[in-house]
Amino acid sequence: MIEILGNVTYRRLLTAQVVALLGTGLATVALALLAYELAGQNAGAVLGTALFIKMVAYVGISPFAGALAALLPRKALLIAMDVVRLGIAMLLPFVDEVWQVYALIFVLQSASAVFTPTFQATIPDVLPDERDYTRALSLSRLAYDLENLLSPAVATGLLLFISFHWLFAGTALGFLVSALLVLSVMLPSPSAASKAQGFLDKTTRGLRIYFATPRLRGLLALNVCVASAGAMVIVNTVVIVRSILHKAESDVGLAMAAFGAGSMVAALVLPRLLDRLKDRSVMLAGAGILGLAMVVFGVVLGIVTVGSLWAWLLLMWTVLGLAYSLVLTPSGRLLKRSSHAEDRPSVFAAQFALSHACWLITYPLAGWLGSMFGLTTALFVLSIPAIAGAIAAGWLWPSDDPELVVHSHPDLSPDHPHLRDARAADGRHVHVLVIDELHPMWPRNQSVNRR
Repeated sequence: MIEILGNVTYRRLLTAQVVALLGTGLATVALALLAYELAGQNAGAVLGTALFIKMVAYVGISPFAGALAALLPRKALLIAMDVVRLGIAMLLPFVDEVWQVYALIFVLQSASAVFTPTFQATIPDVLPDERDYTRALSLSRLAYDLENLLSPAVATGLLLFISFHWLFAGTALGFLVSALLVLSVMLPSPSAASKAQGFLDKTTRGLRIYFATPRLRGLLALNVCVASAGAMVIVNTVVIVRSILHKAESDVGLAMAAFGAGSMVAALVLPRLLDRLKDRSVMLAGAGILGLAMVVFGVVLGIVTVGSLWAWLLLMWTVLGLAYSLVLTPSGRLLKRSSHAEDRPSVFAAQFALSHACWLITYPLAGWLGSMFGLTTALFVLSIPAIAGAIAAGWLWPSDDPELVVHSHPDLSPDHPHLRDARAADGRHVHVLVIDELHPMWPRNQSVNRR
């Protein structure tokens, strides 16, 4: 993974991601303290609403990211979104009403909903070799996990010397550095053909490609698995640690660190693992582990003593983190493989919207089930969509998933330019197939040539 840092453009983009993530982590801590300052004991409701607004922005705005990336220079778009986020971070310390928090969070997360999928879609263009891109995905996963571990620690250290309002300045600085690093590299611009397509067509294009591609339909089912298990961890860890185990606040961070550690282990081993195994095998295995681990922990909650529950929690959260990364990290490879370069921002935006739509459902479900019926019930109920998602993914994503597809075009004339290469005797031809104007549907009568 270290070798790909020799690519200057990628190294700067990764650095931009890391500093922006660190700034975002500081904002998470600062926002919690701001909510308490404004709402006191109702701070949890404020944060819950802000989280809901974040998901709504992600689901509602991200489909437009692909259209914008197809019409505007990608570098300018990314820098503009960083500048918007910088401005919002600088405004947050001055709010004195809860509604102002909600409005600013919506704008901030809308900018992130454009920035993130556009940024993710840029990396395959910078690292076109699949082995390099796989290692970049693992480094990105490590960056997210390290942010989860380091940001609270950095924020805690800073709060010993400054007011929490100054943490937003750190957030703004992160977005500023990110913008400057993006400014320093060359990025692809939209092609003339891409610009010629209408804005509405580009807005829906990613979703149309997504739902027409079997492996991506399987990925959608896997998104359900990830959201079900992830919501249980994120929403209910504090309840388990504080209300059931009666442990200190710092132990909440330790439990979350166990989840992050599992994810980091998976990210470290995935490049070599994916050199030997198919993406489908690794991701389905991870999804199965997610569902099974939730069932096991639900049983554990009902039978073990409180004294031994802490060790079980750390173990199960580590397992969930590992399985979470096994499913999530390789997803970028599927998106890259299933789209042309000019359509990649739209497809990544579709994945961003659809995956967060799953979280939009599982976040409140995890909280509501846990508070109304108990954590054992929450684990068992949320394990159902996790297991069902794994089964559905195995059905939707064929085990014989080809790279090269032999197919025919009965609607095209024999002298069409698309048919000039690799013509077969029966009028069929072979190439890497993705959904586009010439291939609006995945062929049913396919024969395959694997790499």
